[in-house]
Amino acid sequence: MSTGKVLLGLVAGAAAGAVLGILFAPEKGSYTRNQISQKGEDFLNSFKTKFEDFLAKATSEMEDAKSEAEDLLAKAKEKAKITKNVFDNIADAH
Repeated sequence: MSTGKVLLGLVAGAAAGAVLGILFAPEKGSYTRNQISQKGEDFLNSFKTKFEDFLAKATSEMEDAKSEAEDLLAKAKEKAKITKNVFDNIADAH
């Protein structure tokens, strides 16, 4: 059995256990439903925040990479221009 399947089984088992624990808790149904609803909202808010952080970081890294690529392209063009001038001078000398 692969490690991924084992980890997936453990996570699924833990999630199922948590849900069953809440559902069979000795609390009133309305309290349990509110608890489940609140946990769901907390999870969504956490996920949203993490996703927004991920997007911000990815955007920043993309902008940095674009800037570096533009700098490299400018340097390459300058070196190509210098090389062309050197060859033109050599050609003119002969």
